[in-house]
Amino acid sequence: MLNNTKHEIKHCPKCGKSFECKPGNITQCQCFAVQLNNAEMMFIKEIYDDCLCADCIIKMKQLYKEKQILNYYSSIKRDNQ
Repeated sequence: MLNNTKHEIKHCPKCGKSFECKPGNITQCQCFAVQLNNAEMMFIKEIYDDCLCADCIIKMKQLYKEKQILNYYSSIKRDNQ
């Protein structure tokens, strides 16, 4: 039986850490454990062209959430002026 699963060692463009990317077997890839909604995914794709390590995906998810909170409170502040 042939195994056509593609695995490659990548370096995270955010932190430089190396990790094994498994696009041929996505459920076994380190990034699969991090749940992202479409908006979070688009936010990351706007900044990075390649895969991030799971730790950096989590950090970017948190950054997106913080950005959304700041935008929300900024809009409330503007509306109340």
